[in-house]
Amino acid sequence: MTNELLFDFTVDKAAKTVFITREFDAELALVWDAFTKAEILDQWVAPKPWTSRTKFMDFKVGGRRFYAMVSPEGQERWSIQEYTSISPKTNFKMFNTFADQEGNPELPGSDWDYTFSEQNGKTTVNITIYNESLERMERMIEMGFKEGFTMTINTLETLLASLSERQ
Repeated sequence: MTNELLFDFTVDKAAKTVFITREFDAELALVWDAFTKAEILDQWVAPKPWTSRTKFMDFKVGGRRFYAMVSPEGQERWSIQEYTSISPKTNFKMFNTFADQEGNPELPGSDWDYTFSEQNGKTTVNITIYNESLERMERMIEMGFKEGFTMTINTLETLLASLSERQ
C-alpha cells in the first residue's frame, strides 16, 4: 500500500452531483471484482462497525443488488442497486436507492457511473453520483456519506492488498 494514492471527493450542489476519484495500488481486474462481486463487496462496502449483507445480486444490465448495511445492534438499512449499463472492466452504471426490507424503493434515488482505468499497475476509479433531487444529496451528505465512503474505501484498499498477496 502507498499513502500517495489519489483520493478526491467533490460535491457540486448546483449540479446535484458528487465526483469521486480514487486510485488503488492493485490490478484493474481485482479492483473491478471488488466493485462487482457480492462476496467481495460485503467485505468492505459498509463503514465499520457496520457490515454489509447482500440478499441477492445479479450483475447484468437490468439486474440488481439488494443488500443491507447492518449495525452492531442489528439495525438494517436496505438499498437497491439496479445495473443500467456494463462495459466489462471499464465502466458500469447503476441506479441506487434506499429501500425497505421487502425491496420497495424509497425514491428519489441517484445514478452512479463508475469508470475504471489502469496505468503502471495502479487502478483509478472515477465515480460520478447524480442525485435526482438536491434534498436527497443533502440527506446523503448529512448522514455522513463522505466520512462513511472514505472509511469504506480505506477498508477496500487494505482488502485489495490482502487479495493481491494471495494471487
